[in-house]
Amino acid sequence: MTIRIESIEKIGEAAKAFIGEMGERTIFAFYGKMGAGKTTFIKAICQELGVEDVITSPTFAIVNEYRSASTSELIYHFDFYRIKKIEEVYDMGYEDYFYSGALCFIEWPELIEELLPDDAVKVKIEETADGRIVEME
Repeated sequence: MTIRIESIEKIGEAAKAFIGEMGERTIFAFYGKMGAGKTTFIKAICQELGVEDVITSPTFAIVNEYRSASTSELIYHFDFYRIKKIEEVYDMGYEDYFYSGALCFIEWPELIEELLPDDAVKVKIEETADGRIVEME
């Protein structure tokens, strides 16, 4: 599935379309260059899912936890950009998150590729001349 985001004003519509395609899947690995819009898109998805908390990049915390106000659904947002060794991910207990059944949105998954569950959905975000393209595999 491909979603085009023509402007930041339309990111909510794109997030709704993405949510409509999520199905029962819970692990989403977001690939894209620095500045491609991974955090911004995840923020829009969380807002559409009913998260009322301030949604920020977990760059320094590695993981942020949110809860949907409308469904009480638990959502984990990871940013593995600062991971230096895979042992750090083991130490944080990644399995407790990935196999919890909660939604997991993962930035910089290429740094922990070997730990991703087999059913993780790859989401590629690419900046183009006319906006951004989100592809879900």
